[in-house]
Amino acid sequence: MFNKKIKIAIVGGTGYTGVELLRLLANHPNAELVAITSRSEDGVNVADMFPNLRDFFDIAFSVPDLSVLKKCDLVFFATPHGVAMSMAPDLIKAGVKIIDLAADFRIIDIAVWEQWYGMQHTCPEIMTEVVYGLPELNRQAIKTAKIVANPGCYPTAVQLGFQPLLEAGLVDVKDLIADGKSGVSGAGRGANVAFLAAETAEGFKAYAVNGHRHQPEMVQGLELMANESVNLTFVPHLVPMIRGIETTLYANLTMQINASELQNLFEDFYKNEPFVDVMPSGSLPDTRMVKGSNMVKMAVYQLANSNKVVVTVVIDNLVKGASGQAIQNMNLMFEMAEKEGLNQLALLP
Repeated sequence: MFNKKIKIAIVGGTGYTGVELLRLLANHPNAELVAITSRSEDGVNVADMFPNLRDFFDIAFSVPDLSVLKKCDLVFFATPHGVAMSMAPDLIKAGVKIIDLAADFRIIDIAVWEQWYGMQHTCPEIMTEVVYGLPELNRQAIKTAKIVANPGCYPTAVQLGFQPLLEAGLVDVKDLIADGKSGVSGAGRGANVAFLAAETAEGFKAYAVNGHRHQPEMVQGLELMANESVNLTFVPHLVPMIRGIETTLYANLTMQINASELQNLFEDFYKNEPFVDVMPSGSLPDTRMVKGSNMVKMAVYQLANSNKVVVTVVIDNLVKGASGQAIQNMNLMFEMAEKEGLNQLALLP
């Protein structure tokens, strides 16, 4: 049994992913939080900002200090894009491991990253040391990684739903469709009129139809799975709920296979994955089934009298889509049980 305490810092602890890290780490037996940073909330006690954490953390927010961060075993970055890459080289040199929950290291092609994120990448030289943190794809590499790029929420659901089909070579990779729906917490905790309750309640709309930042991340992963270039149509939608992502994925089968064989394919592919549940044939995954948990639930369908296969996937965008997956990666990086600290059941109702 692993019995060492991992000294952890969280850079950027006031957003939804930061507080979700705190919620999950509170019950992790091997996690010791030594620093949590926020320039705007310097000196404020964490429990005063987040009363749900009273009696779990007695620590105040502080300004990021590299001398403090360098004494940690691991630093989580729950920050806006561009922050992690400004500190990563110094931390890596000091032997500190990094998990970045933003997008600084998710895309291998730096020119593509700069195009989509609108800023210059300041440390392309360390990209060779980065491992993309989707455990179901890169488990062994994550175990020895110095820096892990935690996947985006939509890319997690989309890649896991398509993975069995692509690795089996069963579908037309030039016509993949992902229809994504997310709760408003995916937009972050910053003040924005567009995400007020009065603006989002009783409404449902698409957004970023001409291009979403997660698109190149998804394509990059899907092409690794398919071992060839892919064409993905991705349209996200905002739904009036706080947590959760549902993605409905569509692909055209390129060989004869029936619904029972598809079900067996998915069940066999994920049978040893601790956080992926392939539900029985005919199931309809609901975001409520995963709320607050690190689970992925999915179901696969073959449409009647058609070569069309449909996969529906649900995750909690703040857990498996962000902070829970980050802790799953931490467990792998430090040779702990993969489910340590992640045994929370979903909340119903």
